[in-house]
Amino acid sequence: MKVTLKAAVFGTAIVSIGALALSGCSGNGDAKPAGGGDSGKPITVWVDIERKPALEKPAASFTEETGIEVNLVTKDFSTVDQDFISQVPTGKGPDVIVSPHDKLGAYVAAGVVAPIELGDVADGFSETAIQAMTYDGAVYGMPYSIENVGLLRNADLVAEPAATFDDLIAAGRAAGTEYPFLVGLSPEQGDPYHLYPLQTSFGSQVFAQNADGSYDPSQLILGDEAGTRFATALKQWGADGILNTNIDGDRAREFFIDGKSPFYLTGPWNVPVIAEAGINYVVDPIPSAGGEEPRPFVGVNGFFLSSKSTNSLAATNFIVNYLSKEDAQLALFEVGGRPPALTSAYEKVAAKDPDVAAFGKIGQSGFPMPSIPEMGSVWSDWGNAELTLIRGEGEPAAVWTKAAENIQAQIGG
Repeated sequence: MKVTLKAAVFGTAIVSIGALALSGCSGNGDAKPAGGGDSGKPITVWVDIERKPALEKPAASFTEETGIEVNLVTKDFSTVDQDFISQVPTGKGPDVIVSPHDKLGAYVAAGVVAPIELGDVADGFSETAIQAMTYDGAVYGMPYSIENVGLLRNADLVAEPAATFDDLIAAGRAAGTEYPFLVGLSPEQGDPYHLYPLQTSFGSQVFAQNADGSYDPSQLILGDEAGTRFATALKQWGADGILNTNIDGDRAREFFIDGKSPFYLTGPWNVPVIAEAGINYVVDPIPSAGGEEPRPFVGVNGFFLSSKSTNSLAATNFIVNYLSKEDAQLALFEVGGRPPALTSAYEKVAAKDPDVAAFGKIGQSGFPMPSIPEMGSVWSDWGNAELTLIRGEGEPAAVWTKAAENIQAQIGG
């Protein structure tokens, strides 16, 4: 399947970023080497083992040009956010951390990250990527990758993409496979993340958004009428065998590889093993189940500056003027497989890789994952409500409304 994109993955950023509290670079994004009271001692960057090799070259260039060493410290990224929050106030944390953007609200609330000025560098990134790095009007990070789910179709089982979710199910059943459609669901927690594009196709979201795209934690809208319509569909899909709470992520991937379904809702992280298995797959747009445009969550990974960094100017220089370069963004793609946030790097990859192009096109209309701290109170009740309905238990409106009430009680109000 050949996918053609516009000039940018989400449209060229038109974000104009004014001077923020930390000004380690000039207005055109060309930061000067560290100075102004910085110690000149090495910069410490916390990074996971997968991405560390991609940072070695820009770190070496930075050291050569500034004389300041960069220590790349490998951390366990299942707990790195808690370590960062606990260690930064003690002075033991890093100068820079690699992190997904949805942790940003917690970092800001804990006072462990500082704003950075991207200047004209921001213009090279997708609007969604910059938006994800923004909190309360301030930019806190430099993005490097974007990811979202899409629909994989086994082209040997179904030749054409489906126009609607109902058409998809009909095609899946006509294919004669064991399952018409697959998506991994945790038997204990559900999976609101993967089901979100189906939910948004009913017009249902979690929190209301402000005019600038940020989320308003005072307006939980999960339990509105659109949410109830989605809840009704969940129960019906469970009864019809379209959704199955006994099929987790590993089983869904295995069943798709085994040819047990022509359709699989997943992200680019599962594509390599499917390709290696020799499946003749394509990445399709996600069809609408509720009549409106399906809008998946978009996750953005980036680099954040510690609020307690003693090398803040040098660290900002490294983030803005070295990690934003096309070569660095392409190197990060090579080790992680996640589409680059830098538009020029994305276009180079998408021109050669139809999977990246297809996932990128799907993500154009996606919603950035809410980074507000209140989001941490949402997942459990939300996922449990989905599980309850898919299992055929309870009345949709009552189950969904109760989940929203529980979430509202947790976040206050």
